[in-house]
Amino acid sequence: MAGTCLLDSSILIDALNGKRGRRQLLDRLIEDGADMACCSINVTEIYAGLRPGEEAKTERLLRSLKFYPVTWEIAKQAGELQNVWRRRNRTLSLPDTTIAAVALANDLTLVTGNVKDFPMPELRLYPLP
Repeated sequence: MAGTCLLDSSILIDALNGKRGRRQLLDRLIEDGADMACCSINVTEIYAGLRPGEEAKTERLLRSLKFYPVTWEIAKQAGELQNVWRRRNRTLSLPDTTIAAVALANDLTLVTGNVKDFPMPELRLYPLP
């Protein structure tokens, strides 16, 4: 897979904790030529759950990724996505709609194990079990 992969926070957390083979998955994607990326929501969610002693490895991993900021336009799109799906009686979290908006605005593939949180048909997903 070529191109850039935006990593969902759960993928990053699993990679940091050595769970579900996520480190190996990221290594395989990189070997296949993909670039790895994160956004501000990922950084916020990961630091919110940081335990003592995890700072150095967390900083190393996050700083190794291409970083996509949440611009005004992306923030607007995230709100619009949340609004559209709420009208369809589907409640999505603000972090998930923001991550989706970052992926859509930058033409990124979202790598996630939580496909149900990203029902947008226009979003390119790399789904995982």
